[in-house]
Amino acid sequence: MADRAKGGRGDGGAARGDAGAARPDAGGDPPRQRESAPRAVAARVLARVWGSDAFASAALDAELRRAPAMDPRDVGLATELVYGVLRAQGALEVRIAEFAAKGRWTADPLVRAHVLMGAYSLCFLDRVPPFAAVSEAVDGAQAAGGPRVGAFANAVLRKLATAVEAGGRPPLAGAVVASAPGWLRGALRRSLGRAAAEAFLSAGPVPPPTGLCLAPGEDRDAWLEALRAAAPSASFEAGRVSPRAIVARGAGDLRRLPGFGAAWIGQEEGAQALALALGARPGERVLDACAGRGNKSWLLSRAVLPGGAVDAADLYPAKLSQLRAALSAPPASSESAGAEGAEGAGAEAGDALAGDALAGDALAGGALAGAGGGGLARAAAFVRETYAVDWTVGAGDVPEGYDRVLVDAPCSGVGTLRRRPEITLRREADDLPRLADLQVAIARRAATRARDGGRLVFAVCSVLREECEAVAARLAATAEDDLGVRLEPAPFDAEIARELAAGSDAFRLLPHVHGTDGYFAAMFVVRR
Repeated sequence: MADRAKGGRGDGGAARGDAGAARPDAGGDPPRQRESAPRAVAARVLARVWGSDAFASAALDAELRRAPAMDPRDVGLATELVYGVLRAQGALEVRIAEFAAKGRWTADPLVRAHVLMGAYSLCFLDRVPPFAAVSEAVDGAQAAGGPRVGAFANAVLRKLATAVEAGGRPPLAGAVVASAPGWLRGALRRSLGRAAAEAFLSAGPVPPPTGLCLAPGEDRDAWLEALRAAAPSASFEAGRVSPRAIVARGAGDLRRLPGFGAAWIGQEEGAQALALALGARPGERVLDACAGRGNKSWLLSRAVLPGGAVDAADLYPAKLSQLRAALSAPPASSESAGAEGAEGAGAEAGDALAGDALAGDALAGGALAGAGGGGLARAAAFVRETYAVDWTVGAGDVPEGYDRVLVDAPCSGVGTLRRRPEITLRREADDLPRLADLQVAIARRAATRARDGGRLVFAVCSVLREECEAVAARLAATAEDDLGVRLEPAPFDAEIARELAAGSDAFRLLPHVHGTDGYFAAMFVVRR
C-alpha cells in the first residue's frame, strides 16, 4: 500500500523562464533576473519535501493549483526538476562536492533546491542552455540566501558547467542508480538480480501516467474514444496489464472528464491488477481488509454484483469516513442505475506505510454523462459496512465467513519509487523486518475472517524479497499462534492473475517489464 503528480515531463523545449534568460555579457557574467515560475514552483516543492517530509507529488499538485495559468511547458519543466532532482540527488551532491569545499549550502532547503536544480539542468537537460541554467540557479539561491550564497552558487555551477562541457553529460539512468541508498540497491539485487535492479531503479516514464479503472461491463474502446474527444490535447491508451485500465497523460483534473466516478475512477493499473487478482465473483462476500480510501473496494463492489457484498476495514477511521462518503449509496439495479457517481474524497496519497498504492486516485464525482454522452446504465459502487480495526491487536467487530479477503498490507512502498522518489530519503534497512512482522500479523488475523476454503490474497506495493516471498513463506508455514487458521498457497483462480503468475501462486509486477508500479501478490486458501 503506498500520489499523483500533475503534468508530464515537458518535451516542448526549455520553459519560457529559461529560454528567455539573457546571455552572458562581454565579461562572462550572466545578468541577474528574477527566478522563473517553473523553478520557483519546483524549489518550493523540494523545500517542503526536505523540510517538512511532504510527499513530492502532493506538494507539486498544490503548487500547480496555485498557478492555473502556467504554460504546459513550464508545468513539464517544474515536474521534471522535482522528480529529477529527487531521483538523482545523491549523484548531484557528489558532483557539487567536487567544487565546493563545504556543504553548508545544504542547510537551507530553498538554497539547496536551486543549486541542485542548476546542477540537474547542467548534467541532464540538454534543452536548457548552460548559461540559462546557471543564471536561474544563481538568481534563486541569491533570493533565498543573499548575495554571498548567490556568489557561491555562481562559482560552483560555473565550474560544473565547464566540467560537463569537457567530459560530456553523464547518463541519467546511472545517476539515478548511484543515488539510491546502498541498502536499497543491495535489497533490490537480492530480490531481482543486478541487471533487473538497475532497470527497476531507472525505469520511466517519470512521473508515470495516470491510471483510469473502468467498472465491469464498460467498453474500453468506447471510453477511449470518448475521452480522446473530451480532452484532445491529452493522451489516452489501453493499459497493458489490466483489462479495465486506461492510462492517461496530460489529462489534468480527472473529475472534469466524462464518466468519472460512475463508469471509472482514477486508479494505477497495477493496483487494479491486485484487486482483480482476488477473483471476486457475483454473489460472494468480500472483505477489503486494508481498504484505505476505498479504490479497490470500488472495483470489488462492482465485481460481486448481483447478490454479493463488500465490507471494508482499515486502521484509520478518517480514511473510512472518506470511503463511506464515496461508497455508501446502496447499489442500483442495472435497469434503474443512472450515470451519477458517488461524492467523496480526493486523491489517495500520504504515508506509504498506511496508504493505498494508487497514483492519481480519486473517488469524488458528480452527475456525469456516459461514454459519448449516451448515459450507459450501470450499477453504483457500494460498500456495505466499514470497520476501524487494528489487525495486530484483534479483529474488532469484523464478522467471519467471507468468501474472499484482500490484504493490501502496509509496506515500504518501494514499488512506487517512480511516483514517490522521496521514499529513498525516508526508508532504512531496519524498516524491512519490522514491516514484514507487521504484514504477517495483519494477514494472519484477517484470515480468521474468511470461511473454511475461502481465499486470501496478500499484496504489497513492494518488490523486495523481504516483504514478498519471505512473508508469503511465513504465512504458509505452521504458525505458533492460536488463531485457528492455516494458509495454504494456491494457484490464482482469476484469469488476469493466472497469466501474470504463469499458473503459480504468486506474481510480481515491475515498471520496466509491465509498465505499472511495482507490486507482489500471493494467493492462499484459508483452512480452519
